[in-house]
Amino acid sequence: MEEKTSLRALRESASLYLENVRKCYGPKVILKDIDLAVKKGEFCSLVGPSGCGKSTLLRLILGQEYVTSGTFLIGGKPVGPPDTTRGIVYQRYSLFPHLTVLQNVVLGLNLSSGLIDRFRMKKQFHDEAMRFLEEVELADHSHKYPHELSGGMQQRVAISQALIMKPELLLMDEPFGALDPGTREHMQIFLLGMWEKYKMTVFFVTHDLEEAVFLGTRILVLSQYWSDGKTDVDGPGHGARIVSDYPLARRATSTAVKKSADFGELIQKIRHDGFDPEYLQHVTEFDLRHPDSFRTLDESEAG
Repeated sequence: MEEKTSLRALRESASLYLENVRKCYGPKVILKDIDLAVKKGEFCSLVGPSGCGKSTLLRLILGQEYVTSGTFLIGGKPVGPPDTTRGIVYQRYSLFPHLTVLQNVVLGLNLSSGLIDRFRMKKQFHDEAMRFLEEVELADHSHKYPHELSGGMQQRVAISQALIMKPELLLMDEPFGALDPGTREHMQIFLLGMWEKYKMTVFFVTHDLEEAVFLGTRILVLSQYWSDGKTDVDGPGHGARIVSDYPLARRATSTAVKKSADFGELIQKIRHDGFDPEYLQHVTEFDLRHPDSFRTLDESEAG
């Protein structure tokens, strides 16, 4: 009863809540028994081996796909189709090539308004878009088209495009994956500044463990490399689970932290826990040290 009360309280306080969530395509299980509670304002970095289902989980949160079974709530309500409460930024810049920078940023406001409101609030929409472009230091480029901008500049426009809609949850799928190392680090600092300013909840998918640890207040390791003592790891019924959940410092910090011993040791532990096919943690031994992490097991798994 105590555990159920705790889970109920967690479900009520969480911005994003998943319990026993599964996603299958036919007989193949992609995500198996995902348990996750995320509170407002967290910056969650999601990492895991290629093909483990990170982007699938992101699509479920966005509402592009639906869970096969389990409880999945956003703001205490069942997840519905995509809407303005969830913004997304992809690796390939989500900009329309035939629109200027300003037109790309203001597009969401126009599309979410009726014809009369769009006309009546034209100046307000313009001024708000320009304010965002000033924040990302691109106001002087508002008249340009995407192809005239560098990769980092295009991604700043894409982030502004998402933020202007004031989403409760910002989803990011490898947003800096196509950038060179210098630009990528600059964008990491920029993103942390935006996150601290707007107090948004961020769900950030990346293959780069250094980036994940530097950005996140929480690291979620999703992996198909685990054991319950009865399921074939290579079988279609296995699927990926959250095998580790680590809390990190909440404050944005200098990039110098990337050179610290603790930073490197955590990366090595993450790599060991989730990326080593020879290391199969049992479900009862997952490293779920974040205070909001939980695990629901059936009788056979609990042993």
